[in-house]
Amino acid sequence: MTKYHGVLPVWKPTDWTSHDVVAKVRRLIWEKRIGHTGTLDPQVVGVLPLCIGKATRLVEYLQEMPKEYEATLRCGVSTNTEDMSGEVIERSDASHLTEEMVRDAILAFVGNIEQVPPMFSAVKVNGKRLYELAREGKSVERTPRQVTIYNIELQEMQLGQAEPEIRFRVLCSKGTYIRTLCVDIGRKLGVPATMSNLKRTISANFTEDQCVTFEQIEQAIAEDSFTSMLVPVDEAISFMPKTCVMERYTTYATQGRGIPVHALSPQPLTNTIVRLYDEQGTFFGIFHVPEGQSELRPVKVFLPE
Repeated sequence: MTKYHGVLPVWKPTDWTSHDVVAKVRRLIWEKRIGHTGTLDPQVVGVLPLCIGKATRLVEYLQEMPKEYEATLRCGVSTNTEDMSGEVIERSDASHLTEEMVRDAILAFVGNIEQVPPMFSAVKVNGKRLYELAREGKSVERTPRQVTIYNIELQEMQLGQAEPEIRFRVLCSKGTYIRTLCVDIGRKLGVPATMSNLKRTISANFTEDQCVTFEQIEQAIAEDSFTSMLVPVDEAISFMPKTCVMERYTTYATQGRGIPVHALSPQPLTNTIVRLYDEQGTFFGIFHVPEGQSELRPVKVFLPE
């Protein structure tokens, strides 16, 4: 029987894959039901929320949330992987770049943009991962994907040298490749560019200061206090609206029966997923009112312990 339920925001160290982090925590807490909410490349550090036990049913919602990164863009050099882990394929003096040029170029990417997934990525083409093809020395045509850049904030610019570096913070949608964003910014500036550093600072609404390290997890397990590290299932989806059901209709929530809208406070909007509670604060799960109906229906029920 599953012992733990909740979300564990882990700070992923460098040189670990996201799967490595999941596997490590599985071994530490003897729990198979663990999933993460968005892959990070091995060389990237940052926020990696893990869904444990019943919370694995939240992955599809949490991974859709915006993500924030702090990135360093190096101009004047490009690589085959779009970051400094790859082979340099072009160099060109970029010492002529000015602060105004950089600001104009970066801010032009705010909004909905199209990105071509990099060859060194996990995207599948004809059943094969792009990075597998790239390692075979192959390059294939990739379909552009639309992503959203909600905000870009310039943090530091080291200009006036052959390979100037620009540090920025970006809030973006799921599926955004920051490596590709760096390359595209360079292209707009008319110079080769690559990503030299990346850190994820927000994922699934969890921030860097909320994260725990492996050392802290191991210590909590030794002290039998690991449960206190877990964010409860309903708190992890606090971005969803909340509604309460009248006492006489609480059994409807666990029996899969439609709950009349008049029995809810506040009354939810049609097609909006909500967190359902009773008047004592017991969480029942994720529900919605389907189009054309006047009853709340279950999407994912979490039976009370």
